[in-house]
Amino acid sequence: MEAEKKHKAGFVSIIGKPNVGKSTLMNQLVGERLSIITSKAQTTRHRIMGILSGEDFQIVYSDTPGILKPEYELQQTMMKFVSASIEDADIIIFVTDLYDKHDEALLKRLQSAKQPIILILNKIDLAKGSQIEDKLAYWHEVFTPTMTLTVSALTGENVPELFSNILENLPEHPAYFPKDELTDKPEKFFVEEIVREKIFLNYKQEIPYSTQVVVESFQEDAKIIRIRTEIFVERRSQKGIIIGKGGAALKKVGIEARKDLEQFFQKQVHLETFVKIADDWRKKVREIKNFGY
Repeated sequence: MEAEKKHKAGFVSIIGKPNVGKSTLMNQLVGERLSIITSKAQTTRHRIMGILSGEDFQIVYSDTPGILKPEYELQQTMMKFVSASIEDADIIIFVTDLYDKHDEALLKRLQSAKQPIILILNKIDLAKGSQIEDKLAYWHEVFTPTMTLTVSALTGENVPELFSNILENLPEHPAYFPKDELTDKPEKFFVEEIVREKIFLNYKQEIPYSTQVVVESFQEDAKIIRIRTEIFVERRSQKGIIIGKGGAALKKVGIEARKDLEQFFQKQVHLETFVKIADDWRKKVREIKNFGY
């Protein structure tokens, strides 16, 4: 009689500084576009779980905000998400890239962690000459991970090897979530993230960091999803910039977001966007909690 195959399940936290490619890596591992990806730092504000299930395994990935020294209340909250994900992880994936330098406080914390730590050197598709070897030597001087892998999250190079190593290190455990679930976040969350991504791509300087997107209503029928969103900014001058001359800038954000939303939901989407002011919301505990952080 054939022995029953043991089931593995666990939490895998993806951590690292802003812009090293954590969200791109998670999307490669999960196979769904769950985390918004732009070239600007601090685009991930929440801890986003992506769930990958197979017949005999379930991996619960956590994409976390980039590690930084908090300057205001919102960033304090973002760093709490990172701490929580390190504490409850079964495996830690520490992502760096060809240009990253170590953070003493973070390395100290990781060295004392009891979980397996996989150090990922990302963006190897951009490497020139001996850059990869030099960077690996640099990291091995300052840190001793369980294992090291070089990957390109963008092209998917060596991501299958990373996946195999994660599976190998997963503990035996029943599934934590139903097998058909992809994430712990509701649909509204992804609407907000997609609209916010378009703001990051279309505006410069402080504007993207000062905005918060809230889904005011989400109505779905057989043929169409009708969504009303509110974009909050911190100052009146920012409201004018978001809207643009004759509403052109806001219209562009709406068109780009709708296109991605239709792809995400595989259904026609009618999207309305409105701009409101929430004075200095990033510095106020109450406002941050109201916005779901």
